[in-house]
Amino acid sequence: MKTLYWLVKREFWEHRGGFLRAPAITAAAFLTIAIMTIIGGEIMGHRFSAQFPLNDSNMGITTDGQMSAQDLQHAGTFLDAVICGSTATVLAIMAIVVFFYCLGSLYDDRKDRSILFWESLPISSWKTVVSKVFSATVVAPVIATIIGIVFGLLLLILGTLLCEIHGFSVWHVLGAAHPIHVTFDIIALIPLYALCALPTIGWLMLCSACARSMPILWALLVPLASNLIVWWLHIIGLAQLSPSWYFSHVTARLLFGLRPANWFEFSSDSLHPVTALDHLGLVDNYATLAAPDAWIGILAGVAMIAVAIWFRRWRHDN
Repeated sequence: MKTLYWLVKREFWEHRGGFLRAPAITAAAFLTIAIMTIIGGEIMGHRFSAQFPLNDSNMGITTDGQMSAQDLQHAGTFLDAVICGSTATVLAIMAIVVFFYCLGSLYDDRKDRSILFWESLPISSWKTVVSKVFSATVVAPVIATIIGIVFGLLLLILGTLLCEIHGFSVWHVLGAAHPIHVTFDIIALIPLYALCALPTIGWLMLCSACARSMPILWALLVPLASNLIVWWLHIIGLAQLSPSWYFSHVTARLLFGLRPANWFEFSSDSLHPVTALDHLGLVDNYATLAAPDAWIGILAGVAMIAVAIWFRRWRHDN
């Protein structure tokens, strides 16, 4: 267990730029854009004597100065969506980082011959691979999630200050939001994200372990070429397998499983983001694991990781 801990720590040290700096820079860049947009809007507003768009009539304020219960609920849902959206934005950048991290995780050791050094140590191949899987499924998402949540909270604070400057009190609206509850739910959903990401991580690490050169070509060409073959066989009538079904259940699972909220495809709310936000609760989301397709993908990911371990143990490029 101690060996795994230090192996995971080594992965973080070696890839700190991707795991930590990339999400942080992304959040800082979007926050800077938001600040610049507000400043630009204020300058343009004063220059052309424009009125600030927030007022009682378009914010659902009743005659007694209070928002109706329905409008207050909608406002709270919107503020919760700001936190979720900011976190999803940072997680999207993290997904790109993890995609290329997995592609090079086992290939780079063979390319620079450092695998010979690691094999001289009393460290088994499975521990090395598992530490990389843990870094991709837990370490990187946790860091990105925390940064995304902080980014979302800063956006809420920035919006609140802007409204206060213009004499519009929104503290009662903030009371309708659930930042603590949403934060807890987002963090608690990381294990579900990790499970649904296993097919992509397993496939990328398998390509990284067995490819002699350019693992990215193998990772992209094999699924896409197989989808093209299925489409061609379907066109000429030699196969009844639907190309769209094959793409969504095989190709997409191998290539796009690192995207944020990757479990939505197994949920009936996957095509309705607002409904999905209303059901952000852990029970509704973890219920997606009841879908057989989810476990088929998870088991396939574990199998590919096992094959990657075997390749790392016996595959030495000369």
